[in-house]
Amino acid sequence: MPASSHELFARAQQRMPGGVNSPVRAFRSVGGEPFFAARASGPWLWDVEGRRYVDYVGSWGPMIVGHAHPEVLRAVRETMEHGLSFGVPNPLEVEMAETLCAMVPGLEMVRMVNSGTEATLSAIRLARGATGRTRIVKFEGCYHGHGDSFLVKAGSGALTLGVPDSPGVPRALADLTSTLPYNDFEAAERLFEEAGDEVAALIVEPIVGNANCILPAEGYLQHLRTLCDRHGALLIFDEVMTGFRVAPGGAQERYGVRADLCTFGKIIGGGMPVGAYGGRAELMRQVAPSGPVYQAGTLSGNPVAMAAGLATLRLIREPGFHPRLEAATGRLCDGLEQAAREHGVTFSTSRTCGMFGLYFRARPATSFREATDIDHDAFRRFFHAMLERGVYLAPSAFEAGFVSAAHGEEEIAFTVEAARQAFALLARS
Repeated sequence: MPASSHELFARAQQRMPGGVNSPVRAFRSVGGEPFFAARASGPWLWDVEGRRYVDYVGSWGPMIVGHAHPEVLRAVRETMEHGLSFGVPNPLEVEMAETLCAMVPGLEMVRMVNSGTEATLSAIRLARGATGRTRIVKFEGCYHGHGDSFLVKAGSGALTLGVPDSPGVPRALADLTSTLPYNDFEAAERLFEEAGDEVAALIVEPIVGNANCILPAEGYLQHLRTLCDRHGALLIFDEVMTGFRVAPGGAQERYGVRADLCTFGKIIGGGMPVGAYGGRAELMRQVAPSGPVYQAGTLSGNPVAMAAGLATLRLIREPGFHPRLEAATGRLCDGLEQAAREHGVTFSTSRTCGMFGLYFRARPATSFREATDIDHDAFRRFFHAMLERGVYLAPSAFEAGFVSAAHGEEEIAFTVEAARQAFALLARS
């Protein structure tokens, strides 16, 4: 009989920091121990003890067509029969580059990498090299991977020096990062008025998915585009989450704003480790070997990851895919809000196509500060009540949830009924 999740976690903690290979998996934010997955199919995930969960994490986003989709698995099997990696160019990476450039507005050239973190780090290096400037601007609540430049929290104001948010991040590097509150028009204006000629790039999640799910205020992304143009800075959209999920061409298509550079991950690997960054050809031609900005990767563009990603992208380009996904997300969020109202629980949701946020507050957050102003204990109790009833939500109040094309009426109804029971427990306590 296979080991239980409890046994596996005990073993893992002896050989892996915190027992996990990525911090949020440890359930520290919600308490308790993580379960260990054995398999997944469609919208469902099974743990090693055989318990089944409706999965709204989806490997943190890439499973937009559902787990173990037959066409994705077929593409992987057919490709792996010819080898896993070559270290020389292969046809699938060319097809991937052409596909991405055809789908994303303004994307003219692209470079494959192996993760979203690699993509964002490379985009920042390119922005600094292209502009000759060193300062970058990021936003509270946005996460762009674990690169040193991104693990910086805000000081007491937008123009104060950044403060390292992790040991190992040099203070000198943090000093080159400014942090803004998301959706604050005036703060962005002030920063650029005072330091705009120092800014190489402004990087933003167009929809914040790492402080729950915060949507941009009307005109906000356009405002950032205008500020960057006025001061000669590059605008970078981190579309690791939003890319190909909120629209076929990502947030740039959905909001009608073109970034100078953009970063991708998740969906373009169909669940395999992969990332990419790209943008205008004049910028991308500055990347080695075409130009002086060095970036490399032995496994970048490996055929198996490209095959999985291409199969996924073909599926999401089918007619009606995104409207159906958006409708399913709306049904889920409406059902959860109705269940909360039935029991008098203060609760709200935010939602966009295939992404959603859950808030134990009267209205969904519009900023990181609001996202932290929730009933954290209520979220923890709700998370565990849902898990006990077979629904797996992100084990943190600061992570977006994801709906896939495999989440149908049955799974959504199952989820809403579980929530109805969970809200009843909260109301009684």
